[in-house]
Amino acid sequence: MSGQRTTASDSYFPASGDPRYRVHRYEIALDYRPGPNRLAGTARLSAIVGRAQLTEFALDLAAFKVGRIQVNGRAPHYTHRGGKLRIRPAKPLSAGVAFTVEVQWSGNPKPVRSPWGGLGWEELADGALVASQPVGAPSWYPCNDRPADKASYLLSVNTPSPYAVVAGGRLLTRTTKASTTTWVYEQTAPTSSYLVGLSIGMYQTVLLGDPGLGGVPQSAHVPAHLLPKFSRDFARQPAMMRLFEELFGPYPLGEYSVVVADEDLDVPVEAQGLALFGANHVDGVRGSERLIAHELAHQWFGNSVTIADWRHIWLNEGFAKYAEWLWSERSGGRTAQELALAAHRLLAAQPQDLVLVDPGRKLMFDDRLYQRGGLALHAIRCALGDGAFFRMVRDWAGVNRHGVVTTAGFAAHVARYAAEPLDGLLASWLHEPSLPPPPAPPIPARPGNPPTSGGSSGG
Repeated sequence: MSGQRTTASDSYFPASGDPRYRVHRYEIALDYRPGPNRLAGTARLSAIVGRAQLTEFALDLAAFKVGRIQVNGRAPHYTHRGGKLRIRPAKPLSAGVAFTVEVQWSGNPKPVRSPWGGLGWEELADGALVASQPVGAPSWYPCNDRPADKASYLLSVNTPSPYAVVAGGRLLTRTTKASTTTWVYEQTAPTSSYLVGLSIGMYQTVLLGDPGLGGVPQSAHVPAHLLPKFSRDFARQPAMMRLFEELFGPYPLGEYSVVVADEDLDVPVEAQGLALFGANHVDGVRGSERLIAHELAHQWFGNSVTIADWRHIWLNEGFAKYAEWLWSERSGGRTAQELALAAHRLLAAQPQDLVLVDPGRKLMFDDRLYQRGGLALHAIRCALGDGAFFRMVRDWAGVNRHGVVTTAGFAAHVARYAAEPLDGLLASWLHEPSLPPPPAPPIPARPGNPPTSGGSSGG
């Protein structure tokens, strides 16, 4: 399953992306002026043609002014409308060959419209940030915008020197000339276009914990006035990292950064090696700690192990929700079983019209999908027992590291760890809209006479 590629359009966003080729590297150079919200960019995409010759292909790019375009160093014919840059190379591209595309663009970036509001580039009161899930990446750079097309990224951003630039990956250089500074980041891990994160603002940088030898470097970029509250709210993130490495396997990326924007955000957003929070998620009393766990867990589930198609989004959100429960259980809060029962009561009072494996575009971010996804994983844990369940989870993250997955692949994976077939359990949680009974951990048979010593508890 690891590395599998889909050659069909996405079920929920058939107009996004072009499955006839794949990109393996983006090299993007941006110049951004926060005051006028002015962006100019150049991008070089290194790509490979699929199984059929290409006489033309498409990139996703919002309504910018497009300058020079070249394919393999030659000017092609192109059109740019409706968010699609359609390119016809001077010579057709043969099946299986590598090719390069270079694009220059400029304009005032703005979010892409969607049923969930604006997506992608968001101008802040003083700076900008990017939150692209699921189809906002074309709001700021030309891309093959489909989750299954994962590439490495080199991102250079030039902006006025008072501003800090934060992106996913390793900061290679920071060079100041006159009044501007250029920040260069590289993300070597295969990354989906919607997971390329970027934030530009007035930030103080602090380190979280001491990674030690072999540990994961963790940094935070926070407005100075929020640092006292932030220090308490995020104090346990290094402990989360240690727990998730124990439960899910080694952290799949080189580093992890968090950014707190100096204004409120509806929800935090994960990006590759990066998570973006709003000022409202920092309250000094750890009121958003479950969200810190949620975004960190996405680095394994969603970012390293990526869905082939948006209809499988429960594989991202169900695991991240369950990670919240596991952190609570292991850090002295409510157990996963208690949280599962609370989620079940919540879902039982709501409409039973959501099918986890294919919720439909309208419901793909419905809270019921998150809760039911967590419940489905808890039901699998109860059926397998802790030993087999956590082996299954670690192997799922390990075998599919930096790969692309589907629900059918997950079901086949789970079956390998079960002593008895789980087809009925998986069908009831994943494929049926009605809510199954709440999952329960195995309970030892009650003896006929009271035991003389403490009995064992199931898990």
